[in-house]
Amino acid sequence: MTLVSNDLRPPSALDDTDRAILAELAADGRMPNNALAERVGVAPSTCLARTRALRESGAIRGFHAEIDPAALGLPLQALVSVRLSAHDRQVVDAFRARSVRLPGVVSVFHVAGAEDYVLHVRAASADALRDFVLDHLAVDPAVQHTQTSLIFEQARGVG
Repeated sequence: MTLVSNDLRPPSALDDTDRAILAELAADGRMPNNALAERVGVAPSTCLARTRALRESGAIRGFHAEIDPAALGLPLQALVSVRLSAHDRQVVDAFRARSVRLPGVVSVFHVAGAEDYVLHVRAASADALRDFVLDHLAVDPAVQHTQTSLIFEQARGVG
């Protein structure tokens, strides 16, 4: 599970117990509440209430299964860097809204630097990846330039 927050809540709003709950869930999002409570040293009822509050506040954005892309018939992964032709809020917001709905897009990152976005994409083949870029990005009037980098291996960090 990846923990990411777009709100501006200062990290100090979370106490050590909240941080411990988040760390345990990041390592194993399927951990039962009783085991989680034991790991962080609180009563199960307290743990359940805190986990619920963390979900409601947006600190926990969801629970996800990590699935082998090859099992889905999408063994090829790539990072596609995208430079937009304009940088006003309407263009940026519209591109983000479109890009998250494109087939094969796993994640969309709005980044600083020479490129504006990086899309993590899964595809069935090199031809399918090429078709994705040509059919969805190259024809988008908001897109000025793309650059595709193949992913040879992916390893999850501890965060």
